[in-house]
This record gives sequence, structure tokens and C-alpha cells, in this order.
Amino acid sequence: MTNFLITGGAGFIGSNFIRYFLNKYKNYKIINLDNLTYAGNVNNLINIEDNYRYKFIKGSINDINLVKKILETGVNCIINFAAESHVDRSINNSQIFVKTNILGTQVLLNEAKNYNVDKFIQISTDEVYGSLGEKGLFTEKSPVNPSSPYSASKASADFLALSYYKSFGLPAVITRCTNNYGPYQFPEKLIPLMIIKAINNEYLPVYGNGENIRDWIHVVDHCRAVDAVIHHGKVGEIYNIGAINEKSNLEVVKFILNILKKSYSLINFIEDRPGHDIRYAIDNKKIVKHLGWSPKYEFEKGLKDTVDWYVENKHWWEIAYRKLYMKQNNSSR
Repeated sequence: MTNFLITGGAGFIGSNFIRYFLNKYKNYKIINLDNLTYAGNVNNLINIEDNYRYKFIKGSINDINLVKKILETGVNCIINFAAESHVDRSINNSQIFVKTNILGTQVLLNEAKNYNVDKFIQISTDEVYGSLGEKGLFTEKSPVNPSSPYSASKASADFLALSYYKSFGLPAVITRCTNNYGPYQFPEKLIPLMIIKAINNEYLPVYGNGENIRDWIHVVDHCRAVDAVIHHGKVGEIYNIGAINEKSNLEVVKFILNILKKSYSLINFIEDRPGHDIRYAIDNKKIVKHLGWSPKYEFEKGLKDTVDWYVENKHWWEIAYRKLYMKQNNSSR
């Protein structure tokens, strides 16, 4: 039985990955270490909590003793999804981003080295590359040029992972993915926030003129890509994960309103945030060519499925939505 430590597994991408992985592989066991911050939700995995191949542990990746205790049980692979990931929050208060994304990753890397873990997958982001002009794509060789404290903290974690590979031979691999969407995403992110506000007939806040462009990938395609990296990725390498689905924020919002048959008059343009990157787009040829992965979801179909999920799972997002506003109110005091 192969044992995996998944950090941040109660979050959006982590929980989707755990469900995908347990369903696909019947000889794998998963330990899910998550601190259950505001965006973590054990209800994301309520349907597998009794699975004998799954164990949840509440705790922080910064807790060295806890990480040691888990690794002592025998862990073959660590997949680090744990991260503070909201750009706006990093601009308002960067301290927790440094603590979790940099120092927490260092704890995991160091103990992975000490306990001879077979593979360490660092889940990063395309935001470490910074902003892209109107043309071109980021490749794995593009300079790292982060624009926000969040992306700077993720870039720092990437460099740490590469340093542990070069200095100690730790079998680390880095993935850098574009913007994810899908079920169970916390409603501070663009797509779930716009869906929920549209359902509630609230104004949809769009930064600037809404022309900031992102490459959108369905979370299940991201999970499939991480799966390919775990089993076939070369240590010491970086793999970009993208779906070649470039859309402006305004296009995405209009797609959502069209699906829900709501008026564009709900769109409310607001002051742009500091350091808002104009465009992200990455070249995925490396993972396609060398690992045989390619995205399966078409954006329009994937977004329609996502909107339908939020319409049908109001009980889930109402709780998350309340948590979001409680967090915002506490932060403003």
C-alpha cells in the first residue's frame, strides 16, 4: 500500500484531488493534513470520511512535531496543496502568506529529506511569472517575476523546493497551474463569487474594466495533471499546467450571467486592486509531450456544470459565504 500525505486537502483543489485519487487508485492510502483555516472545509470530503484508506488530521504544516509524527508512520509521497492563496488578502496582510507558503513549505521539505520521502510535489501557480503582455506564453524557463505578496511567497517556496533537490537530492517536482474553477471552490474567488451573487441578484464587483485575462482550467483536469506528475514527472523539473482557455474576467462574468439568465446590469465595475496582473497564459507543451496529459474539459461545458453545481448545492455555499463575510468583517475591525 502506497501512502500519501496531502497537505491542504480540505481546500478546493486538495479535496477534489483526494476524491479523484481515492476513486482511481484502490491501493493508495491518504493522510489529509489541513489546518481548517477559513477556506478549509471538512464537509468537502464528508462522503469519504469513513473510507479506511483515508485519514484526516487537523493541524498546520508549520507544526514540525506533528509533521514528524505523520512521516514516522511511513509516507511515500507528499503533495503540498496547503497555501494561503488569495491575492487581495496578501496585499492587506502578507504575514500569514510568508508563514504558511514559505516557512510551512520549508518544514515539509526538511522533514521529507529527513524521512527519505520518495517524491515531493510542490503545487505552485502561474502567478509566480508575473504579468504577461498581449502576446506570448509563459514557459517553464520564463523568468519568475511575482507582482503580489501571494505570488512572491509561492515563488519563494518554489526556489526552496528546487534548492532541496539541488543541495540534498530531495526528489522534488514543481507544478504551476493556471486559474482553476469547479465545485467546492470557496466564494472569495471570481467564478464562485460571481455565481453566488448572481443567484442572489446582488451586484457583481468586477475590477477595473474587466479586461484582465486568465487561462481557465477545470479542477478535475488539474487533478489529472498532478496525477501524471506524481507517476511520471521527472524530479527537479517544473511542469506548467494550462488548458489554453484564455478569457477576460468580464467574459467569464457574462458567461455566468447568460447561464443563469440574469441581466448584465448586475455588473458593477469597481476600483482596480494594486498590482493586478493584466494577463496570465502558459505553454503546456512540456507536460503534454513528456507526460501524455491534455485537458478534457471545454470551458463553456465545464463552467455550465460548475454553475449547475452551485445552484444545486446552496446548502454548501451558504455556509462558506457566511464564513467569507465574517472573515471580511473581522479583518476590517
